[in-house]
Amino acid sequence: MDNQDELLPVVDAGGETVGKMTRREAHDGSKQLHPVVHLQLFNGKGEIYLQKRPLWKPIQPGKWDTACGGHVGYGETIDEALCREVNEELGIDVHDVEVQFVTRYVFESKVERELVYVYKAIWDGEVNPSNEELDGGRFFNVSELREEDCTPNFWQEFNTRL
Repeated sequence: MDNQDELLPVVDAGGETVGKMTRREAHDGSKQLHPVVHLQLFNGKGEIYLQKRPLWKPIQPGKWDTACGGHVGYGETIDEALCREVNEELGIDVHDVEVQFVTRYVFESKVERELVYVYKAIWDGEVNPSNEELDGGRFFNVSELREEDCTPNFWQEFNTRL
C-alpha cells in the first residue's frame, strides 16, 4: 500500500514549489497541484510497454497505464523522481537508457490535479515489473492497445504527444 502520509510538493503552474501536502491530501478532492513523472517505454519494434495498476490503488485500479509513473517527493527533483520510479517500478537503471523529455501538462480528475512531466525511451533490455507496486506489465503493439482498458492519462499522452 502507498504511504498516505508521504510528503509531496504543492506547485504552481510553472512547477515551482509553493507548499507541501501528504499523499492523502493529494487525492482528497482539494485538487492541489502536485508534480508526477511518467515514462513511456518503447522497444525497438515500436511496441509500447504498459504497467497494470493493482486493484488496491485508489486511483484507476486495474487499468493499464504508462510504463512508469509516480509522485515527486517533497524536496526531490523531477530527475531524481524519474530515476527512482523507473528503478522501483521497472527494475531499470535510467542511466542505462537514453531518456527524452516529451512534454509537461496539467491533468485533472474528480479527485486530483497533477503537473505531469512526460518522458520517453527505447529499451530492448529486460523489464522487471515490481511485484509490490504493479500487477505486471508487457509490451503492446498499437492494434492491441485499442482493445485494452487504459487510463485517461495514458490515452491523452499517447494520442496527442508521443
